[in-house]
Amino acid sequence: MKIVIVGAVAGGASAAARARRLDEDAEIILVERGEAPSFANCGLPYYVGGVIESRDKLLVTPKQRLIDRYRLDVRTYSEAIQIDRQAKTVLIRDLKSDNEYSESYDKLILSPGASPLRPPISGVDLPQVYTLRDLGDADRLSQAGSQAEQAVVIGAGFIGLEMTENLVRRGIETTVVELADQVLPPWDAEMVTSVTEHLRSKGVKLELADAAESIVPVENRLLIQLRSGKKLPADLVVLSVGVRPENKLAIEAGLEVGQRGGIRVNEQMQTSDPDIYAVGDAVEVHHFVDGTPVQIPLGGPANRQGRIAADSIFGRSAHYRGTQGTAVVGVFDMTASMTGLSEKSLRAAGMAFEKIYVHPSHHAGYFPGAEQMSLKLLFVPKDGKILGAQAVGRAGVDKRIDVLAVAIQAGMTVYDLEEMELAYAPQYGSAKDPVNMAGFVAVGVLKGDQPIIHAEHLMEASNHFLVDVRSPEEYANGHIPNAVNIPMEELRGRLSEIPYDSRVVTYCQVGQRGYLACRVLVQKGFQVANLSGGYTSYQQYRAIATTP
Repeated sequence: MKIVIVGAVAGGASAAARARRLDEDAEIILVERGEAPSFANCGLPYYVGGVIESRDKLLVTPKQRLIDRYRLDVRTYSEAIQIDRQAKTVLIRDLKSDNEYSESYDKLILSPGASPLRPPISGVDLPQVYTLRDLGDADRLSQAGSQAEQAVVIGAGFIGLEMTENLVRRGIETTVVELADQVLPPWDAEMVTSVTEHLRSKGVKLELADAAESIVPVENRLLIQLRSGKKLPADLVVLSVGVRPENKLAIEAGLEVGQRGGIRVNEQMQTSDPDIYAVGDAVEVHHFVDGTPVQIPLGGPANRQGRIAADSIFGRSAHYRGTQGTAVVGVFDMTASMTGLSEKSLRAAGMAFEKIYVHPSHHAGYFPGAEQMSLKLLFVPKDGKILGAQAVGRAGVDKRIDVLAVAIQAGMTVYDLEEMELAYAPQYGSAKDPVNMAGFVAVGVLKGDQPIIHAEHLMEASNHFLVDVRSPEEYANGHIPNAVNIPMEELRGRLSEIPYDSRVVTYCQVGQRGYLACRVLVQKGFQVANLSGGYTSYQQYRAIATTP
């Protein structure tokens, strides 16, 4: 068996190592156009920022180790430029000598990755405009950063915010320009309002709902002209507006690609040619939750796809389940994480869903250092099946999203979340973990124990009688307009102050006392709903509504 793998890093290197473990005698050729066949591309921003001090730390598996440990034929600075499917050969160019030669294969695995998008604007190809894909990019950015005072990052996604943090860490005044009206566009807008505030508190300037129209050289610097008319001076620009699958080789070979350019594969990672497989950021897969075609460039899925391709080649039963988009990003000392479908994607697909918000502490409140997080859970109204979740906070966020990611993989419902037994000690969690709490609230909604209303619907309507059941001190520090303050401890004795013929909405700071008040009023015959997530969720939505 002779296997040629085009492109290394996550998917290709994993496929090569797995193939060797399955067949000691196979001839395995790994073709990589860069200098390193296996490096930590997710660590590149932190190398630029100096968090990772040694460049060698980014080399996950050095070239020589792949050769010595796995007996692979590793060819760096080599680029596959053409596939002859009939002859089953690949034309390869040696980038150092510029010589070209043909290499035969029994099975071919494509792992070309995805390239950073360069928007079609004037000046985008100037030398002071950077993207971040490989070690060479990181070296150039690191060197440029040592002489820069001002930077503009175009795009507020994962890499954009990671680069922003690391530029600020180097003392560079940084402005972020984002076409969407929020940072981290894959998240639902209300969930990342605290991230926006946190970025600004760190001195980051945000230009949201705006776009760069041109980049003009002025002496030795740049001037970025925005659609709004603003002009931003900078010593360097980092483009982070998304990626495009590297599909040229596949398209020219006649392989099928999806509408967005991803190479189409089946559950065994086979392309439309049964002898050619494809893995990683270049492929189109299906979303685990709803089965729709997606391209989600993440390292974890790429690694699994590489293993599955190798298994399939050697006749092992292996199936890729799909990608559910489980992701996490650090923004200074905050964390945002998500899994499954977002509310915006559910609405776009026309799928029925319900949602709840909780704002628990990441561990027991009585233990020092408890940090509040915001957690949003999306589920099917009919049976409670979990569709997605998002969480933002300072600690414990990744842990809860990982639990919910597994719950989605297992096809669990919100009823299962109630019963989950999770590790508890006061410095790690609570006896009622945030995941349990999300389950309790969601089940209460499904059973009718807790009718809820969401902040956006409350803000759209004016015919509700609002009851703030917090303390007078909390009420004085900020409340929803026209709300009447009746603390929970006084509610039963002040029912006469609440009109029976009105639609009543109860709320507290995060939802728990509002729920207790709702239960009291429901049993006394009132038409009542609790504000999901309480005043905290209201403030998040108000931040969206008032964003200029």
